[in-house]
Amino acid sequence: MTSTNVLVRHPRRPLVFGALVVLLHLLVFDWLGGQLGRRREDLVPAPPVPMLAQLIQTGAPVPVPPPALDLSPKLAPPPLPSLPPEPVEVAGPAADAASAGGPGTGTAGVTDSGGATAAAGELERAIPIPADVQSPAPAPAPAPAPAPVPVPVPVEAASPAEAPPAAPAPAPEPEQRRYKVELPPPADITLDVARIDADGTRWSGEARLSWRRTGAAYRIDVEAGIRVVFARVNLLTLASEGTVGDEGFVPISMTEKRRGRAMTATHFNRKDGVLTFSASQARVALVPGTQDKASLPLQLAAIGRGDPRQMSGNIDILVGEDRDANVFSFTVAGQEQIDTRLGRLLAWHLVRPPKPGSYHSRLEVWLAPGYGWLPVQIRNVEASGAVTTQTASNIVMKEPGSQ
Repeated sequence: MTSTNVLVRHPRRPLVFGALVVLLHLLVFDWLGGQLGRRREDLVPAPPVPMLAQLIQTGAPVPVPPPALDLSPKLAPPPLPSLPPEPVEVAGPAADAASAGGPGTGTAGVTDSGGATAAAGELERAIPIPADVQSPAPAPAPAPAPAPVPVPVPVEAASPAEAPPAAPAPAPEPEQRRYKVELPPPADITLDVARIDADGTRWSGEARLSWRRTGAAYRIDVEAGIRVVFARVNLLTLASEGTVGDEGFVPISMTEKRRGRAMTATHFNRKDGVLTFSASQARVALVPGTQDKASLPLQLAAIGRGDPRQMSGNIDILVGEDRDANVFSFTVAGQEQIDTRLGRLLAWHLVRPPKPGSYHSRLEVWLAPGYGWLPVQIRNVEASGAVTTQTASNIVMKEPGSQ
């Protein structure tokens, strides 16, 4: 049978065969179009995945970042599980520390579960998720574990006996006594000077104390020096001027000159009631009976002459020096026999011990009632250990107003 006969017998076969050929070509073209489109998408680079870096300054272990995830546009990252912490039973003072955010919590009032949730949130924000991909609904957070009930710890109250003792109040300055006075007779007193330095070196010299009175005015001069070979070196010169009255000696001014130093002046301003100094800016209120270093020994003599019964207890006198004023507090040690070039004399012994914060030397004065209560011996013991002793060798009394 020929092909012509077949076509005649079956006239629909050519149509069916043509339709299959056309359909097959359409399928091939569709497949090729899909393959060509997919290759063009593969040539587009995927967006970079950002990396999270964190600097840790403490000694805690450095966390290792998670490996990069190969996320396709059609897949969402799996959610990170959040595990609740296992409850820990705490009793006693440890419970108070845990509830207050003590050591080990990192931040006061923040627990470990809260710290894990915060870390998971940071990791999720560090990994970008495409906008066209919907994340699955998050699982409900587990209920927090009940916090353990802290056990109260009894606190013992401190007994009153354990309280720190109060600081003692500073001792007040001794009040100035008022003394009955009678001035000693004007006189010239010569004294032998013997000095022993702290290193044992010995010196000898001479001192003079003289005072004159003209009416209500007075003047006192003091000189002290040592002998070096055949010469005399003057070490100290004092000059005091003022008036006399019911208080005894009332200084107005005093000058002091030491070897190798400039002269200084101390002023007793009675009108303003203040004591001033050329060598400092100090100002001290004047009180009745205030003296200077030159008039002090003679004022002690006036107190003894005024009433011997005053030679008891302490005798306090405010004394103006070259830069400041201090209260000299003398203790009456009693009567003693002392050896002088005038003979053995009975004298009242007065001692001014060192006063911390004011003066550091010890001053001793001996007053002889047989010589008008004039000073017959003066001793100064310095803080360094040096001792200077002045002992009367001659006394010449003068009538008031005589030169």
